[in-house]
Amino acid sequence: MKRSRALLATAVFLCLAPGIIAGLIPFWISRWEAQPPFFGVEQLRWLGVLIIVLGLPVLLESFGRFALEGLGTPAPVLPTKHLVVKGFYRYVRNPMYVAVVSIIIGQGLLFGNAYLLVYAVVVWSGFHGFVLLYEEPKLRKTYGAEYETYSGWVPRWIPRITH
Repeated sequence: MKRSRALLATAVFLCLAPGIIAGLIPFWISRWEAQPPFFGVEQLRWLGVLIIVLGLPVLLESFGRFALEGLGTPAPVLPTKHLVVKGFYRYVRNPMYVAVVSIIIGQGLLFGNAYLLVYAVVVWSGFHGFVLLYEEPKLRKTYGAEYETYSGWVPRWIPRITH
């Protein structure tokens, strides 16, 4: 896949998948209306904003890497030609999923909405199942020893501090 085509397909997938999961559905749940902050602690709203602000560049950079480095997309129907192991992928194997769940948690804290926090757990559970049942077996089959080495060094969910 050419780089320009990969970028376009990745941008479309970004709008569809994370756009719906971390944008449209949280809006349906919360209408993005602020409720009283959790435990009356206003600083939790600011923590939510910080988590969103930190999650967005991780999401965008990770998506961009799939097109620019991997010459493909995050969509299973248009996979990368190369295993992506740079950028945030040096620290955690699933930065896109971590970023999406973080953004939802950030919205939950910002809006004081417990339903969004429950939704974040549901989304993470879905991601975890998808990773275990489909993504990792597919990566092992496609990239073999390269993926085994990578997965031996880089954690699945909790980013390591060094690379």
